[in-house]
Amino acid sequence: MPTVVIHHSVNDTQHWLASSKRENFFGTLGVTSIRTFTNPQDPTQVALTMDVPNLDALMASLQGPEAAAAMKHDGVHPDSIVMYVES
Repeated sequence: MPTVVIHHSVNDTQHWLASSKRENFFGTLGVTSIRTFTNPQDPTQVALTMDVPNLDALMASLQGPEAAAAMKHDGVHPDSIVMYVES
C-alpha cells in the first residue's frame, strides 16, 4: 500500500484542519493513516500524507464532483495541488 503526499494551498488553515470532509471523502476509498501538516512560514500551504490501497481509484475519485465539493468546502485551491506517490 503506497503512501501518498499531497500539498496545496487553502483559504483558511484552521478551517481546513478542523474539517471532517477530508477523512469522510478519503475514508470511502479505504485510505488510512491520514496526517496533516502546515508550513510554519506560510500557514496557507498545507500537506497531508495517507496510505492508499487503490491508487487508480483515488486518482479517478479526485476528478469527480464529490472531490470538487469537498475541496470547495475545505477552501482548497485545486490549481495548487501537487501529489507524490511513494516509489
